[in-house]
Amino acid sequence: MKAGAGGTARPAPAGVQRLAVRAGSDVPAAPPFHRLKEFPSEGKSTMGHHRESAAVVDGFVPVIDLSARRSAHGRGLIAEAIGAACESSGFFTVVGHGVPQELVDRMHTTTNAFFELPDATKDLVANRPGVAGFRRFGGTSALSLDQRTPPDLCEVFTCHVTGELPEDERARLGDYWAPWQAANIWPDEPAGFRDTWQAYLSAMTELASDIMRLFAPALGLAEDFWDDRFDRHTSALIANYYYPQLAAPMPGQLRRGAHTDWGSLTILHQEDGRGGLQVLQNAGRTSEWRDVPAIPGSFVVNIGDLMALWTSGRWVSTMHRVLNPERGNHSSRLSIPFFHQPNHDAPVEPIAAIAIPEYERPPTDGMTSGQWIAAKMVKTFANEP
Repeated sequence: MKAGAGGTARPAPAGVQRLAVRAGSDVPAAPPFHRLKEFPSEGKSTMGHHRESAAVVDGFVPVIDLSARRSAHGRGLIAEAIGAACESSGFFTVVGHGVPQELVDRMHTTTNAFFELPDATKDLVANRPGVAGFRRFGGTSALSLDQRTPPDLCEVFTCHVTGELPEDERARLGDYWAPWQAANIWPDEPAGFRDTWQAYLSAMTELASDIMRLFAPALGLAEDFWDDRFDRHTSALIANYYYPQLAAPMPGQLRRGAHTDWGSLTILHQEDGRGGLQVLQNAGRTSEWRDVPAIPGSFVVNIGDLMALWTSGRWVSTMHRVLNPERGNHSSRLSIPFFHQPNHDAPVEPIAAIAIPEYERPPTDGMTSGQWIAAKMVKTFANEP
């Protein structure tokens, strides 16, 4: 792996501090590698009026236009904007990404149609040993952070980029249980489900790969730095179906409980006009949940635990959650995250070229990326019926 031109890494951002939570807060404590810095309030520009920027909207979760990424100058501006976002919130929204809107619309229409089928029909492609697919129980996200809450209120459907490989090849992707060792399974209805999901998976893989190439110069590394950590990646595409809430949730029960993502980056599409996603913002010794609006034609991107580990906490993996609708609102909500995950045997240790000596990280000596993600998955579904 290579350092960027000049060979020097950027210093850690000033003012970075550990997450502090008010006494009595319902916000779970963040793991030790999750570091956040104070950020200007929404609407306050962080850049001069005469300075070029790829950020078309500033804020805790800025909106970044990727349309100029075909030029070297444009890529430099985009990388700078991404780096600033990843140091502050770990979240940003992208427009100008190049994914056809027709494909996004077809993915949502097809996936919604699947979840609206009778349970017996969906159960024909149920998740089971050796097979991915449909789960009526979406797990308990907070358990991945060792926080106990009621189960999340959603159903899920999952496929993996490795799910079409022969069984013997999948079995070699780690000597432990891992979700990417499972075969994909596809429903017969609605028509075109498999083709649509595979086309969307391909589009997300391409976009994630290009964003990773923008991550590298944002960290002072060569664009191809990540290549040998992702040339056999184990990424997953998941649909979260937040079904209508006809009964009141249990105390502390959410559509998705507070959690961080586990891998390198996530690309999320939300349904327009149906909010609920919130990101935790730290401000001094207090914290606040901030809404992330669904912007038409956009994706929300956030980094996960592995990227925070690799960057010695310079970039932050931030807690987020999905709220319940107001009582009496019986609408459903669909979100489709693509989890870009590295090779199962990629190292977890901080990258030497940008390591921060005083960085306090969790005990991961000898652990691989696959082991990290698999352990989080086991925790999340520990209470599965």
